Amino acid sequence: MPGNGLVSSIRRLINSEARLRTAGPFEHLRQKMDDVLADGGIMKEVVQPGDGPPVPQNASVLIHYSGFLEYSDRPFETTTHLRYPRMLKLGREVTLAGLDLCLLTMKKGEFSRFLLEPQYAYGDLGCPPLIPAAAVVLYEIQIIDYLDSGQVDDFIALSPEEQNSVPLQRLVEVVNTVRSFGNRCFNQSQYEKAKDRYKQAVMLLGNRETQSDADKDRIRAALLPLYLNLSLTELRLDSPHKALKYGNKALEIDSANTKALFRCGQAYLELHEYKSAHGCLLTAQAKKPFDSDINNLLRKVAICYKDSLDNQKDMYSKMFRDLRSK
Repeated sequence: MPGNGLVSSIRRLINSEARLRTAGPFEHLRQKMDDVLADGGIMKEVVQPGDGPPVPQNASVLIHYSGFLEYSDRPFETTTHLRYPRMLKLGREVTLAGLDLCLLTMKKGEFSRFLLEPQYAYGDLGCPPLIPAAAVVLYEIQIIDYLDSGQVDDFIALSPEEQNSVPLQRLVEVVNTVRSFGNRCFNQSQYEKAKDRYKQAVMLLGNRETQSDADKDRIRAALLPLYLNLSLTELRLDSPHKALKYGNKALEIDSANTKALFRCGQAYLELHEYKSAHGCLLTAQAKKPFDSDINNLLRKVAICYKDSLDNQKDMYSKMFRDLRSK
């Protein structure tokens, strides 16, 4: 009878509300989450949406995350105290299979919560003493950034002949990703690692066999920021000779590049070659007369050059005094 169906629906609603009244916080949270895999094993709530495409397979992700047990207001693990969280490779450095699956649903800038059933978290045994057996866990995750390192891995796995046959656009994308890795290391003051990434990108471009002028110009354009980054990195590593080498390589590509002129000026200053430093910086200043970095370095060079001349003058005066006294 129609009335019986209505009564059944009302009873189910009442029973559901009764369960919620006696349920724990995870059950309440589950009611407003989406089922990621359609099996109830991973539930998701987007707190702050992200932008762009989802994280690709085998990407490297920079994330902040915290893991919670039910009825606990303190995480059993968290990265929120870290200024520079480590970039993690999906499928390799993300230890929970469920977390891998969570991250693949996210976009850059997104902040979401996930409930993971034991089969997607720590299993029936848990992870004593922190994680009890068959525990459901809550993860709060924010995607700070990600890099498509899977594309880089696939490219590097190719033979030299295969690498040379792929479209140039793909090579440029791979190089840009490798450079982004270098930039990430540089920003965290990991200068040796940054240098290795930049040099890897230079090598990939240098291995490319190309005939057309348009392709050669595109490769040179991709090399320019790498040489500039290498020059600055060598300055951070107190290697002004190498910094000057890469600065000059950048000037070979673009003789009017103010960043390259500035890097060479910095390197010459470190090498105490003040006239050369002054020349590079004057050329840069002519193109950017109101650039405070260029103008400040020019003043520093002038002061150092004057101090050097004064020291030489004092040294020669002392030498002549010594000679006259003999």
